[in-house]
Amino acid sequence: MLILECPYCSVKGEETEFHGGGEAHLKRYGPSSNDDEFHDYLFARENPKGVHFERWRHVNGCGKWFHAARDTMTLEVFGTYSAQTSDIPQEIKDKVSAKRPDWKWREFS
Repeated sequence: MLILECPYCSVKGEETEFHGGGEAHLKRYGPSSNDDEFHDYLFARENPKGVHFERWRHVNGCGKWFHAARDTMTLEVFGTYSAQTSDIPQEIKDKVSAKRPDWKWREFS
């Protein structure tokens, strides 16, 4: 079971208190996008074995959306941060790098 901490209200709880919302840091395409870009936005998702960045909502609490960094193999949570943050906080990058030094970072759009 995942234990997450809401970065807004600081409540720690089991994953049943929250609701997963899929991959974080997706580039959203507007009306001027072509069909391929919009198709990828709707359907193309990463499903990595290892470190993954996801959106979560604190449904049984403050109701706000946030991002979480976790390992899909071990269920280890490296940290949570505001959904309005476009870049991953350095503190979380450091935690991931300490545990998974071979993990390849990618830039989020």
